[in-house]
Amino acid sequence: MGARETVLLVDAANVVGSRPDGWWRDRAGAAARLLGRLAALPGRTLAGPGGAPVHLAAVVVVVEGAARDVPAPEPLTVVRAPGSGDDALAERAAALGDGVLVVTADRGLRARLPPGAAVTGPRWLLAALEEVVPPGCA
Repeated sequence: MGARETVLLVDAANVVGSRPDGWWRDRAGAAARLLGRLAALPGRTLAGPGGAPVHLAAVVVVVEGAARDVPAPEPLTVVRAPGSGDDALAERAAALGDGVLVVTADRGLRARLPPGAAVTGPRWLLAALEEVVPPGCA
């Protein structure tokens, strides 16, 4: 069986905030580093959260607050939330429909996602990035 075509929708603030690595001293810098690493994912096939292969057709990242103005590396789609990042994530997930995999640990956001949206936490994404683009290599 082939890999499922998937659009990865990333809650950047939630992923950055999932590791106590000093990100709070430079939120925009931490987001820019994450985006740099995420740019290596579109077009790749990875083991999905349940182990089945997923082909990342696109990666969409929602940034907010101090990270709103970070550069958007190709080939990512960066959504710059004018207000709540959760609002932007829920709206984008609904617009993407089937085949979206949302990365967030935010329980409130998870409850707002459309039925059928696949969800995983930052741990899966960070582990996948470790394999594809080790820290400091982006």
